[in-house]
Amino acid sequence: MNQDNKMTNNLSSRQNEEIDLIDVLMQLWRGKIVIITVMILTIILAVVYLSVAKQKWTSEAIVTYPDSGQIANYNNAMSVLYSQNPGNAPTVVDVQQRFFGRFNSAISALSEQLGNQATPEKLTIVPAVKDQPVPLKISYTAANAAEAQKTLTTYIQQINKRVVSELDNDLQISINSKIEDLKEDLATKEKVAQEKKDLRLKMLNQALIVAQESNIKDTLVQQAETLSEDTLFVLGSDALSATIKNEATRPLPLDRTYYSARQSLLAITALKSKPDSTYALRYVMKPDLPIHRDSPKKVLILLLGAILGIIVGSVIVLGRNMVKSYLPRS
Repeated sequence: MNQDNKMTNNLSSRQNEEIDLIDVLMQLWRGKIVIITVMILTIILAVVYLSVAKQKWTSEAIVTYPDSGQIANYNNAMSVLYSQNPGNAPTVVDVQQRFFGRFNSAISALSEQLGNQATPEKLTIVPAVKDQPVPLKISYTAANAAEAQKTLTTYIQQINKRVVSELDNDLQISINSKIEDLKEDLATKEKVAQEKKDLRLKMLNQALIVAQESNIKDTLVQQAETLSEDTLFVLGSDALSATIKNEATRPLPLDRTYYSARQSLLAITALKSKPDSTYALRYVMKPDLPIHRDSPKKVLILLLGAILGIIVGSVIVLGRNMVKSYLPRS
């Protein structure tokens, strides 16, 4: 008996729930004009929001190490600077990494600076390929597509110019320092050679005095190259006088290292930097013109507006009917 009552109650409850659900659906159907009207209003509000909301467009560029041709002038200058020690000269890869590493640091610093402004700007630098340091993907977000592309291009060009200028200044400092070092080296070699020449003349003059005092006019030996400094007087006063005259007009006794250093000095002095044809990066993809905006999303906003309108309209209809059914009871 109790089981029959429970079954009857459960069945009655289910029927009531079904009736309530059907009643709600019927109320919504009868109030469809209100729901549609509210939905249209919320869609209109969504359209207004889309028209006044700040748009975000993102332009992207992908950059990597500069080509060897883009750093040829700098690389050649480094080769000339290290011509006396070619084993210490940086390789092309070293120069590429130096330029791009400086570019990466500079544009990362710019990104931080732009993000900390009173009106922040969004400049993002991330690896283009996961877990690989190069290439880099650089993106900039602005209020419209053209502005995003133009600003990103400008920032990359500014950083490139700054990096090239800084490294060119470093190169000029190295060139000037090397020129001074070579000049000092050449001056030292010339001074040593002059001292050797003066010493040679002094010894010959001393030998001439001894020869004259010894009345030795003609050469007493056949092989003069075997003579020591103390026995040069045996060459005779005639030979010694001729030798002194010849030694006085001879060029300085400079060795091969002197002329090698002088050649390096001439080559380094002739170096001319070409920063306008030097680049710290190479584009894999130039800043693009975005065709899809990041936000607000038009379709999503309109869809949310329609859903919100349906929900609000349904609440209005059900609430109004609830109030109507409550008033007669009161």
